[in-house]
Amino acid sequence: MGTCTNGVMKQAILLTGGAGYVGSHTVAALLEDPVKSEQYDIVVIDNLVNAYRAPGQKKPEPLRIIEELTGKSVIFYDVNIADGAKLQEVFDKHSVHCVIHFAALKAVGESVEKPLEYYQNNITGTCTLLDTMRKNGVYNLIFSSSCTVYGDPERLPLDESHATGRGLSSPYARTKHYCETICEDLAVSDKKWSIISLRYFNPVGAHASGRIGEDPAGIPNNLMPYIAQVAVGRLPSLSVFGGDYPTPDGSGVRDYIHVADLAAGHARALALLPRPGFTAVNLGTGNGYSVLQMIAAFEKASGRKIPYKIVGRRAGDIAANYADVSLSHKLLGWSAKKTLDDMCADTWRWQSNNPNGFKKSS
Repeated sequence: MGTCTNGVMKQAILLTGGAGYVGSHTVAALLEDPVKSEQYDIVVIDNLVNAYRAPGQKKPEPLRIIEELTGKSVIFYDVNIADGAKLQEVFDKHSVHCVIHFAALKAVGESVEKPLEYYQNNITGTCTLLDTMRKNGVYNLIFSSSCTVYGDPERLPLDESHATGRGLSSPYARTKHYCETICEDLAVSDKKWSIISLRYFNPVGAHASGRIGEDPAGIPNNLMPYIAQVAVGRLPSLSVFGGDYPTPDGSGVRDYIHVADLAAGHARALALLPRPGFTAVNLGTGNGYSVLQMIAAFEKASGRKIPYKIVGRRAGDIAANYADVSLSHKLLGWSAKKTLDDMCADTWRWQSNNPNGFKKSS
């Protein structure tokens, strides 16, 4: 059950997928904030598809470590967002103020290979969550969206007025676009809805403690954890997908943002609620770095050589994207603080301290 203060049940911030990479860092940010951690119960649901729980432990490893670091508690439920009955049980136990919705399958390349799984999980699960929220009179939502909704950019940098849904290159991108469309339609249908869609660019980095970070199951789908695993010796070399893009060095260019900055953006977004209707906001740095630049920066941070080879382009990828972040400055009073050197140094601290991720042995 929810906790009580002066005999009154505290409201809860419910994070779906809160044991995953971005979700767990947002949990840490909320608990590290003395005001929010006192004001709200932090409640996480996760089905552990993208998170690790050690044998014999009740809570996923990132949440257990966050509790150690902060001295504060996280309420955890092993629940799939597509299970409406189990979701309802969570809402029955807590007075939910806001849902921060991270839960999703998230790999662009994998979505091309397994489109049905992505549509079922990301779209059907989101609809079940929204329906449960509505039934319980909870209308505040922060949605974990993606810059992939912009498709192949017509112009750079990408601002929120750029068209979405055109020429989307992967089922993953389509799931994020369709979920945004569903949220927009809900906000039009009922003025009680307050929905903020945070369009992430490319999260990297790790918690400053070096104790929580990105720990993908199997072979990483994203660049930074792959580079880190090559540097620590888990993988032999890196494949650079495409060396013939119309970019300065031929490799793909992305806007990489430190996960701690991203987590801080969610905390700032909470202050906007309830903001009527649907609002989309980019979270990025406004700077684009190529794959080869990222390799060089990580070599500098780690002191390790990163062997790589350039191979053919990967299905679903585009040449370049990076953000216009002026709206996040205006609405959230937020801007990214961490540099590329910070991103690489923090990733290396996490990976070198935890060569096998959260598992103590491979």
